[in-house]
This record gives sequence, structure tokens and C-alpha cells, in this order.
Amino acid sequence: MCGRARCSLRADHIPRACHRTLPHTPSLHMDRYRPSYNVSPGFNMPVIRREDASDSEGCVLHCMKWGLIPSFTKKTEKPDHYKMFNARSESIDEKASFRRLIPKNRCLVAVEGFYEWKKDGSKKQPYYIHFKDGRPLVFAALYDSWQNSAGETLCTFTIVTTSSSSALQWLHDRMPVILGDKDSTDMWLGSSASGYKNVLKPYEESDLVWYPVTPSMGKPSFDGIECIKEIQLKAERNTSISKFFSRKEAENEDIRPEKKVSSYEFIETELPKDLSEEAKAEGEENDLKSNACPHSQDATKVPVKRDYDTFSADSKPDLTNNDKVRSNPVKKKEKGKTGDDKQPTLFSYFGKR
Repeated sequence: MCGRARCSLRADHIPRACHRTLPHTPSLHMDRYRPSYNVSPGFNMPVIRREDASDSEGCVLHCMKWGLIPSFTKKTEKPDHYKMFNARSESIDEKASFRRLIPKNRCLVAVEGFYEWKKDGSKKQPYYIHFKDGRPLVFAALYDSWQNSAGETLCTFTIVTTSSSSALQWLHDRMPVILGDKDSTDMWLGSSASGYKNVLKPYEESDLVWYPVTPSMGKPSFDGIECIKEIQLKAERNTSISKFFSRKEAENEDIRPEKKVSSYEFIETELPKDLSEEAKAEGEENDLKSNACPHSQDATKVPVKRDYDTFSADSKPDLTNNDKVRSNPVKKKEKGKTGDDKQPTLFSYFGKR
């Protein structure tokens, strides 16, 4: 596809750019030509065509409007130059609008470069495509003439496109048919009925280069050297809100402290089966011994008491000078009263007397 181009060439340079070497090339309507860095369908552009009804090498430099209006269009119809500004090379010999133009209405369009947009979702980034050495690009094209209801004749053309080259497939699936040398331009302008098909192919040479330009040139009214100024594309940054919060959640999970067990919660521990059965058997054995020898209860209490004291001593915290157990004055229990602290009675009073 080719919908925008840069055509700021001088009128006398165009025949030479199209490999026309005759000393003088007649021109027609060149007063309508306005050089521009941002040409779109509906603009007047110079083309090179053969002289009417002539099989010689004679050519004419003719200024036409970009966007084909077929000659069979109704005279009262308003011309739409965006409808046929490109013609697919695969079907030009099938569609009536193009098939009848192939024998005698082939022409050349010279530009310094063209623009293509890279689509990324709803975003479109334009690129400027040109030859590395700065020489003009020459496109294959077809032209026609149409007369409106007022009797005015309008000459228009369409640029022939083909599948994209291997180097430009990342950008777009179509590109204009580029005629890179004199042989290809002669073949396209020649009178051969089938030889022209040999040039309808992608341009695969490595001298075709490109770079990103400002999206402002997407407006047809935007013109000037700024259209072809290379820009630096910003690195893609992921600013999605959903991804922002998902990243935050992942960070919180990484730094989230482990759940602490409250001192008031009971922790149930399950002993292994073997140990639990052994403990149960040992408990039953102690119960049998205590029931069989009731008088030995005092003897069995001593080792139990000693084991408990040992366990208590091991489990008690080691108090140092800095670590002291503080008692809560509000909940402090009063010491138990001994026999000496009892209230004196009358009997004990008179007894003393």
C-alpha cells in the first residue's frame, strides 16, 4: 500500500529520475504542480507517460491528480480520489477499471520517498522509506482521463502495488512496485502486451532503508522538512493499572510476616503412633502398680516429684540482673495467714491474766 509520499523534486529533474535521456521532454499542466513533503490522494503530481498514439520513445511530463477516476464514471458523480489511489498488481488484468489501461496507459511516478504506518493496537507509527543514496524512487502506475458535466477533462493516476519485500513484511504486507533501473522502466512504458508482468514484484535490494517519523505527518495539512525528520521511539512501558496492582500484591506477599501464634492459643501436637501407644502402655502399668501396692504410693511420689522439680527448674527462665519478673500490683495476691496472725480471743486474753 502507498497512501503518502514525498515529492519535492524539481520539474526538470523528473525525466532524468525516470531514466528518460531525451534532451527535451514536453510538459503538460505543470503549473499545477506544488512540491510537497506530504503528498496524499487528490494532490497534483508529475508523471512520465508515452506520447499519445505513439510507439516511439517519446514521453510527456504530465501533471495529474493522484487517485484514479475511470473514464466511464458518470459525469454528474463527484470524484473520489481515495477510492482507487492504489491498484493491486495481482488483479490489474482482471478488473475493468485497470485492465483497459494496461496496453497504452502505463506511466511512471517519481518520488523521493513514501510513508507507511506500523500498527500496534490502536497506535500507528509512521515510517519514511527511501533509497540510502537519496536517489528518487520510481513507481509503476496507470492513468486515465475523465470528463465532468461541465466539459472539463481531469487526468488521474493510480500507483500499482505488490506484496511486501522480505525486509518490510514487519511493517506492512503491501508496497508499491519500485522500478529500480532503466530496463525496468523501459519495460513498463513499452508497448509489450505481457512483458510488463516481469516487473510486478517486490523490490528486494538492500539499498531501501527506513526510519520512524513524527505522527503529526498523518495530517495532510502537515508539511515541510519536519515530515521526514527521524525521531527516537520511546521504550514501551507497562503502565497498566491491573498489572500495577498485581505487582504490588506480589511484593506484599514477599514481605508479609509469618503468622504468629498467640500465647493464649492452644497448640495441639499429635505424637507419633508408636510413641503414643508406648506412653499409654506405660501409664497403664503405673496404674496397675499403684492399685496393687497402695502403701507404695509415697515411694512412687518421690521420684515423680523430683522429676517435676527437675523439669520445672529447667523450664524456669534464668533471671539475671537485667531480667526481673515484675508482678502486677493490681493482681498481686495476698500472702496466706499463718496461725500466729490469728485474731486474739477472750479466752486467750483471760488465760494470760
